This record gives sequence, structure tokens and C-alpha cells, in this order.
Amino acid sequence: GLLVFSVASLTAAFSPVPAVLVMSRILLAVGASMMMPATLSIIRVTFTNERELALAIGIWGSIASGGAGLGPIVGGLLLQHFWWGSVFLINLPIAILAFVFALKMIPKHQGDASKKWDFTSSIQIMIAMVGIIYSIKEFTRREGSLTLASIAAIIGVLSLIIFIRRQNNSTNPLLDLSLFKIPRFSTGFITALVGLFAQMGVQYMVTQRLQLVEGMSPLQAGLFTLSIPVAALIAGPIVGSIMHRVDVVYIKSLSLLIAGLGIGIYLMQFNAGFTGQILGLALLGAGLGAGMTAASHSIMSYAPPHKAGMAASIEEVGYELGGASGIAIIGSMSTLVYTLAMRIPEGINVPANVKDSLDEALLAAESLPTESAESLKLAAFAAFDQSFFVVIAGLTLFLLVAALIMSWVALRLKRSKRNGVET
Repeated sequence: GLLVFSVASLTAAFSPVPAVLVMSRILLAVGASMMMPATLSIIRVTFTNERELALAIGIWGSIASGGAGLGPIVGGLLLQHFWWGSVFLINLPIAILAFVFALKMIPKHQGDASKKWDFTSSIQIMIAMVGIIYSIKEFTRREGSLTLASIAAIIGVLSLIIFIRRQNNSTNPLLDLSLFKIPRFSTGFITALVGLFAQMGVQYMVTQRLQLVEGMSPLQAGLFTLSIPVAALIAGPIVGSIMHRVDVVYIKSLSLLIAGLGIGIYLMQFNAGFTGQILGLALLGAGLGAGMTAASHSIMSYAPPHKAGMAASIEEVGYELGGASGIAIIGSMSTLVYTLAMRIPEGINVPANVKDSLDEALLAAESLPTESAESLKLAAFAAFDQSFFVVIAGLTLFLLVAALIMSWVALRLKRSKRNGVET
């Protein structure tokens, strides 16, 4: 995974044409998807003591959350001083160091060599995800085709059904769906998916607003949202150290509640002072950091040791699915509300695509006289803020409902455990 990631970073940094860059980005994703499940598998087979395992997973979760938050900041800093390829080139020294330390420090563990990669299943799940996400984006577009959206949705759903049936009937599945019969494993996967969905959705919306409405640079916007990864870095190890004393399902429920309250506080402060906004984002980060740690612990601890690699792969699917759908769905809903709310001021002749996004409206304003430009900007800012409020309020409600459901699950599991059967 490190080797693929390093080569892809190098080719991406010096891509002569867009096609090479796109292929390099695909290889980067392949390399990352090879590394992340392996790291969790290594932790699972290395730490046999329950307390040590919980703390190790807490540290892993903190670094993962912190890295995701620090990435845009480092990228913004590099782009201000170097050419665009530097955001890929910086991966090389880190990957080389990781490769050297991995060879020297990670104990060897022999996997099951008899298992083969199910290429057909990979294609099926890829078609399913692309079809469903494309249908959402097409449906919410101003001039989107309902026919295309419907066809894409049907193809996506059918591919997903075929994929699930193939996994259930295969002796060597790409994803062992039988693991979802373990309640705490399932709640861990759901927490990971919900957490990444919320994190990517919030970061997408907040950075858009900071740059387009508040006029911040990418670096300034990244620094403003730094409280999310910092809080996650702190929360992860703390939760890992207490996990042996508190039922992990309660931690997942509380973490989603804290994250939801954090977004709610930010929502009430987004047109006020920055202090309240930073506090809200910090609470969001703390909740997500705690939730990711609890989710990883549930997934890796309750799956059988010989299925550690499979469990880690399923968790990675949860992260990637949550992150991708968060950006796609939140971005699409934001565009839809903005389009419906945007009213072009009378007497201003601009292309209809100013209703597509705030970027288009600001670009059109550059070619207008000062007074008309200001009127268009005010209308666009008002529409964007309305979209922002609706989407962030929806995310807040989403997390609070998820926390409520997780609390109900926790109570049910406790009752089942008392009766001697976990359902």
C-alpha cells in the first residue's frame, strides 16, 4: 500500500496532462485503501490486552481524525508558497519513513494465502456507489434530467442488491456480511459511517462559507477549522483509556450527541462572533473523535481475531462511504436549496447559471457595474446563507436522531446481556 501510494503521489505531482492526474488519484485511493485496513489489523493482532488494545485504537483514531483535518491546512500552506504538485509530493518523505519503520517494527503475521480478490464484487459495489451518488447529484441539479437520475438510481440499487446476494452466497466474499450479525460490530460500522458523513458535510459547507462569504483564503479557512482535528486528537486517547469501564455503545451514543450539540452551537453562532463558532466546531471534533475511537474498538474487538483484516476492511468501507456520501449528498442538497432561494435582482442581466452556485454568481458580478454587482452579491450571499442554515440544521437533527437511536440500542443490548442473550 505504501509503495502504490508513493508511486501515485510522484506521478500525480508531475502529471503532464489531466488524464494522468486522474489516474494517479485513482492509484492514490487504491494505495490508501490497502494501508488503512492493514493498520487496524496490525493493532488487533499485536495488542492482546483489552486495555492496551482500547488505548491503541484510541491513538489510531485520533491520528486518523487529526490527519484528515490537518490535510487541508497543510495543502493550503503549500499552495501559497509552491506549485500545485507539492500537495502530492509531500506524501513521499512521510511514506518512505513509514515504510522503513514498518519493516523494522511491525511483527510479521501470515494471512490466509488461499483467499483471492473477488474482482467481480469490486465492480458491482463500485457501480452501485457511482450510480446512487450520481442519481442524487443529477436529481438536485437545476437542469438535471429526472430520466437520467432515475436510470442511475435503478442501476445503483440493482447493483447493490446483486452485490449483497453475491457476498451472502460466496465462500470467499469480498466483504463478510455475516459480521453484521454481531450487534456491537454493526453499531460500530454505523457510527463510523454517520460520523464521517457529518464531518465531511460540515467541513465542506463551513470551508465554502469561510472562503466565499467571509473572504478567507484556503489556508485561513483551514486554520479556522483547526479546532475539529485538535479536539479529535485529544478525545480519542481519553476515550480509549476509559473504554474498559464504560459500555462502548453508550460512548458511541454520547459522542454523536456531543457532535450534534456542537453543530447546533455553530449554527446559532455562524452569523455572530467567531468564538462561539470555534467552540461549536471543537465540540463537533471531540464528539467525532470519541465516536471514531468507539466505533473502531467495537468493530475490531467484537469481530473474531481471524477476521481482523475483514473487519478492518469493512470499517474502511464505512469511512469511505460516509465521507463520499457526505460530500455528495450535503453538496447536492446545498445546491438545491441555493437554487430555490436565489432571486436575481430586477434589472440585472446575468446568465441563468448564477442560480447554480455562489461561485457562478460572484464570477458574474465581476463583469457588472459596481451597484449591480453589489446587489447580485447580496442576493447570492442571502441565498447561500439560507442554504447553509437548512443543511447544517438538517445535519444537527440527523446526529441527534442517530444518538437517540444508539441510546435505544444500548438499552436493548444491556437488557439482552442481563438475560444472557445479546440480540
